[in-house]
Amino acid sequence: MKPIRRSFAALAALLPITAHATDGTAWDIVSGLTTEVGPRLAGSEAEARARAWSVEKLKALGFRNVRAEPFTIRGYVRGTDSAMITAPVPQRLAVSALGFSGATPDKGVEGELVYFATLDALKAAPAGSFKGKLAFIDHAMMPAQDGAGYGPYGNVRRQGPAIAASKGAIGVLIRSAGTDHHRNPHTGATNWPQGAAPIPAGAVSVPDAELVARLAALGKPLRVVLALTGKTVDGLPSGNVVGELPGRDPSLPPILVGCHLDSWDLGTGAIDDGAGCAIVTAAALRAQAGGQALRTIRVLWAGSEELGGFGGDAYARAHVAEPHALAMESDFGADRVWRVGMRIAPAVGQRIVAALNPMGIVPSRSSEVEGGTDVEPIIAAQKLAVVDLNQDGTRYFDLHHTPDDTLDKIDPAQLEQNVQAWTEVLKIVANEPGSLAP
Repeated sequence: MKPIRRSFAALAALLPITAHATDGTAWDIVSGLTTEVGPRLAGSEAEARARAWSVEKLKALGFRNVRAEPFTIRGYVRGTDSAMITAPVPQRLAVSALGFSGATPDKGVEGELVYFATLDALKAAPAGSFKGKLAFIDHAMMPAQDGAGYGPYGNVRRQGPAIAASKGAIGVLIRSAGTDHHRNPHTGATNWPQGAAPIPAGAVSVPDAELVARLAALGKPLRVVLALTGKTVDGLPSGNVVGELPGRDPSLPPILVGCHLDSWDLGTGAIDDGAGCAIVTAAALRAQAGGQALRTIRVLWAGSEELGGFGGDAYARAHVAEPHALAMESDFGADRVWRVGMRIAPAVGQRIVAALNPMGIVPSRSSEVEGGTDVEPIIAAQKLAVVDLNQDGTRYFDLHHTPDDTLDKIDPAQLEQNVQAWTEVLKIVANEPGSLAP
């Protein structure tokens, strides 16, 4: 169901809000980023425009020490993507190349398509059994509030193409790592082991994957023409954007809040991750509503997350000598926060739980706390305190990495609830004079 759009004025009657809660900053950021910049593929000219836009936006919002921190990456430049079943029944497939896919000739490659219901079935196939053939890898990912299916079923995208290549395949198609039934393919990066020669690798929409499964069940040979003409390019420009709200005591290590600025190119990167940048930035500002926080709050809008977390790695290399107190990230859309996980000083954690309790946010029973791709490297390097504000991911993988990742999919009321939850946490951790370490 499409979310109901509400005005910011109407939110006041619907939510238990704090001062300045409907100032519209979060919506303004994600609306501006998706409208004025649009898709922001890592290493592209559009990502460069996004950095320039972000620097100006953070300065206009009152952040200090705002700057872009450049680095270079191995990136992917999309070409033409197409796939067509030629036998037993001609049917066109909705397909998107995966990041770092190998390239076909312009006219494509054609071969028999061998169907595998699972990644494990592909792994069990004999070595060399795909000579001159293409592989198709299916899976059974389902919606989940915590998005847990993306780990195991996402491995079809991350690992499947390399496994198929190792068995002699000339190309590979996968069922998209998604939970929708729209005819939208989900893109994303795939991985190739050191020294492996990439083969053409694409994802088809879920309805098209189900079509392939039905045709395979008929027992007749399948043939496909696959054309993916994109290329991997070294030395592309990327970078992070960093800004600060200085604290009253500059001797205390700062709080780091992260998101990622880049997006895939099929949509406009609204939920992944324009919303995350909007949430953390609006909350950092709102945490100052009662006066300057004790600790500096630093925002990190990381570049090139989608192709391999390059922005988080670059931030850690550049800032590992600077002490940090805590890091947290928003990168799971814009639906409501329902759970909090922490690795933090127990007394501080108890205050966080108490502050979030009136919002219906429950403490996690799991000891696993990740932080997020863009802050994990600095967390690991400095063994930082972490807070994870877990968003409802039930519909996230309907939209993730698809043309449907657009602004209209964000519910302003749920976006506002995220900002409120983040604000409550930041008011506690940024004003704690003692150690935050667990």
